Amino acid sequence: MTDHGNGAPALLRRRLAPEAHRSNALHPGAWWVWAIGLGTAASRTTNPLLIGMLIGVAGYVVAARRTSAPWAKSYGAFVKLGLVVIAIRLVFAIVLGSPIPGTHIVVTLPEVPLPDWAKGVRIGGRVTAEGLAFALYDGIRLAGLLICVGAANALASPSRLLKSLPGALYEVGVAVVVAMTFAPNLITDVQRLRAARRLRGRPDKGVRGLLQVGLPVLEGALERSVSLAAAMDARGFGRTTPVPAGVRRATTALTLGGLMGVCVGTYGLLTAQGASYGLPALAVGLLAALAGLRLGGRRSVRTRYRPDPWGVRAWLVAGSGVAVAGLMIWAASYDPAALHPGVVPLTAPTLPLWPAAAVLLGLLPAFVAPVPADSPASPISPVSPASRTSPAASEETS
Repeated sequence: MTDHGNGAPALLRRRLAPEAHRSNALHPGAWWVWAIGLGTAASRTTNPLLIGMLIGVAGYVVAARRTSAPWAKSYGAFVKLGLVVIAIRLVFAIVLGSPIPGTHIVVTLPEVPLPDWAKGVRIGGRVTAEGLAFALYDGIRLAGLLICVGAANALASPSRLLKSLPGALYEVGVAVVVAMTFAPNLITDVQRLRAARRLRGRPDKGVRGLLQVGLPVLEGALERSVSLAAAMDARGFGRTTPVPAGVRRATTALTLGGLMGVCVGTYGLLTAQGASYGLPALAVGLLAALAGLRLGGRRSVRTRYRPDPWGVRAWLVAGSGVAVAGLMIWAASYDPAALHPGVVPLTAPTLPLWPAAAVLLGLLPAFVAPVPADSPASPISPVSPASRTSPAASEETS
């Protein structure tokens, strides 16, 4: 049997990242920690070059490690949503103006006169290059944050993520997972209906095609919600076990107190005056919240079948995202001018060396995370004669 020309790169790829199976599949929480780290880094800078690198890192990892599951197809929709956000931000800057003063006038629009009570607001008027650059940088930052979240949606299985939640958050987790799977299912339904219309020779683009596709998509969403409700009811969703009143009161006090401590600690870390109490308050709040979740889990009567392990590769994936976020936060405090290029006067952004090197740490999951069996990044396996002649056989073995 031949290796189809893979050779040494395929062998190296197998050593760094084995093929994923049930026992070594990456924990879905590691993907979310990694993606949140990239999103945090994107929120700390307005440099379009750095944000472009973050988007490229997220896209490369998604292309290398996503599966053929329905939720894995949602990444493209998040990219399009990011482009729409940039366009909307630019339109607002053109029509409603920008608070950034500028001298390079691009165009002068007719200005709509407004009453005296609307002072500070204008519609139309001068559009400057400085204002457009500020709006573009701001839109790219928000788009980068959305695309990083889309990477987590494309890589992490919602059902496995729900299984990993503490028992106290099970009901909330079900609602969040159902909400997260709405976008991938909607995209799949739209693609299926558009393909069916093309096969029938009917238009699938434009306003007319969108309106004729919308009603079947809505009908499918309602049918799916009814089926989901019936399945949840048949499995006893929401059933709890009685616990003593003292445990309930302690759970409530620890959870609320812990969340308040987390909010106070986060506020202290974000302000210069709260640096002394921010970290202790955050640590105490996290411990109290975890204790409350631990006690609250006693009310849940569900069991966890074959829990996903948090292994070394999960630590490496999550640690790469945390490292990118931490180094970017440090760079924002050490050299803020490099991460926030100025628009007055209007200057071209430059790529800072050390923040760019920190962003490249986010590529680590593309090399250490297990390769899905149905991923294009997986090594090419020999094809047996039976699988070549029978498509059903290949589906049964996959």
